[in-house]
Amino acid sequence: MIRRFSTNFALFSIGLDAILVVVSFYLITHLRTSLHQLGLLKVFPSLLGFDQPYNLPSLLYVIFPITWVLVFLLLSVYDGRKNLRVTDEFSSIFLGSILAIVSLAGTLYLTFRDLPRSIFIFSCLLAFVAMIAWRSAARFYFRRKTTHAASLRRVLLVGAGPVGNQVQDKIVNNPYMGLNVVGFLDDNAKKRLQQPEILGTLEDARRVVLAYRINDVVIALPRRAHERVNRLVAELHDLPVKVWVIPDYFQLALHKAVFEEFAGLPMLDLRAPALNEYQRMVKRGFDVLVTLALMPLGLLLMGICAIAIRLEGPGPVIFKQWRVGENGRLFMMYKFRTMVPNAEQLRHLVEKYDEQGKLIHKTDNDPRVTQVGRFLRKTSLDEMPQMFNILIGEMSWVGPRPELPYLVEQYEPWQRKRFAVPQGITGWWQVNGRSDKPMHLNTEDDLYYVQNYSLLLDIQILVKTVYTVLRGKGAY
Repeated sequence: MIRRFSTNFALFSIGLDAILVVVSFYLITHLRTSLHQLGLLKVFPSLLGFDQPYNLPSLLYVIFPITWVLVFLLLSVYDGRKNLRVTDEFSSIFLGSILAIVSLAGTLYLTFRDLPRSIFIFSCLLAFVAMIAWRSAARFYFRRKTTHAASLRRVLLVGAGPVGNQVQDKIVNNPYMGLNVVGFLDDNAKKRLQQPEILGTLEDARRVVLAYRINDVVIALPRRAHERVNRLVAELHDLPVKVWVIPDYFQLALHKAVFEEFAGLPMLDLRAPALNEYQRMVKRGFDVLVTLALMPLGLLLMGICAIAIRLEGPGPVIFKQWRVGENGRLFMMYKFRTMVPNAEQLRHLVEKYDEQGKLIHKTDNDPRVTQVGRFLRKTSLDEMPQMFNILIGEMSWVGPRPELPYLVEQYEPWQRKRFAVPQGITGWWQVNGRSDKPMHLNTEDDLYYVQNYSLLLDIQILVKTVYTVLRGKGAY
């Protein structure tokens, strides 16, 4: 696995973080004492909340850095194989700092309860800022250093097919990894004539590795070349080069594939979730908080909608339907009924196929939609019962729209990747066209969301959803 830094740098990071914690508490405590001795606190007694001198017990200068570093170790902050991207590293530091502060607060509550809260809060804040600052400086330094070709790890790609080209694109688009693709090896004579970056055939692997001083060989060959892969690995076994093999199963993955331990054996998980545990926790917490905050108003509006549906005519108020959720799991989704009771039997009245043979199952002026239902759809109030799906954990506020099972059966393999994240009430395609786009184009927008997920993107989509609903565009 690619390492962003060495073991020595990890040890340096541990030592520097511990020193920064100690220095932060010392500076804040010393600042408090100095201000008091200078008499400034008599003029400004509320300055930083420091109105009395305080000497930090020596034992805390040991407890604080050890606790902080241990939490970082548990969260793999010092693991050079992780946190390659700056957002991942700073998110881990933020989460680790929160857990460390909570742990230290609990320790102080049971021991040194007389420590002023102002000292603790400002010291922790200073330590966190210092840790972010030195890592930002280090990244800037290493980024400038890796711009020199001599400092990059030289990569040889075996196989100039789609997978090999995808690896090259990833390396080119992520310069922070410090990699440089020297070229390809491929047995296809036609490709070698058309692509000058192909340095030879697979038989030339040993020669090319030695001639170009290759550091990493990435084998991206199809499954049918299994025996050739075995021979190639054996040929390179005695050379000081790392060999990586990309299994030709990634195209079958729902979103991404990762190696996990199953029954004590390393196996390839083709249904690995698109969100890591931290992202999933943040997204779930955000969903629950927003739902609980909106629930009082939501219940009032749902009551009004239910009365309007009941007064319009017979039939159930709530429409329940099986939908396909995250990772292909079925769940019962709730909506206000906006159609006549026998709408499913009349599906043939609105379904049609476009020029590419793709099914379009929604249309404007649907004859099955009731008058109240048309208003509920235009204002998206028909979706409000899905707040209960969110509380249960079956849906999210933001995500690809949960699809009907019979439509999913017609999906192409690439379209199923939209189920790699929790399905949502609103999403990227809803605020960029809503029902104006047919099913197969919606999927492309959903995949954009899957590949670019962030909490900030969720908030952005929710804000845009309000504007889109007020315009009433594409809702039917």
